[in-house]
Amino acid sequence: MLKTDLDKIGKFSQCDFDRLTRYLVQRQLGKNDILLDQGQICHAVYFISSGSAYQFRYEDIEEKVTDLHLQNEWCLNYSSFISQAPSQNIIKTNSETTALELNVTAIHELIAQSPVFLQLGKILEGVTTRTYCLDNSMSPSKRYNDLIKNRPLVLQMFPLKLIASYLNMTPETLSRVRSCF
Repeated sequence: MLKTDLDKIGKFSQCDFDRLTRYLVQRQLGKNDILLDQGQICHAVYFISSGSAYQFRYEDIEEKVTDLHLQNEWCLNYSSFISQAPSQNIIKTNSETTALELNVTAIHELIAQSPVFLQLGKILEGVTTRTYCLDNSMSPSKRYNDLIKNRPLVLQMFPLKLIASYLNMTPETLSRVRSCF
């Protein structure tokens, strides 16, 4: 599935794909394992080959979900990765998960070997476009409708409490909105 995903972001020959896979490190993670902790610097991007993960930060004592990562999606803390500054967020698995890790050093080495790997930057674009649900100018119904239209698997993979937080609404509001669909 990784090859299919890479083909969506650029033109990678089989040789390029083989070169990339030599740099990937497979990580087997249990439910609630931490991929990135608050205060750590994000040194890698992860391709979720099975399972799911979510990204959050603490606001007071509540978890504020900032992203939900599904199978066959890339996962990283964008701001920490780009700035190489400590992360304000935590990335935690929601289920048993297999992730393919590509660290920043490997990315630089790949780019040095072939400019075709500059296309990996499109991974970052994809991750940042998923934050559309965080737009508070949209009504709760619109946010939920966009979610079920664009990412229906989220409803199967994550508990409603996490989905509500991701959509910037209370679980009660999410329940009301869902009853209208």
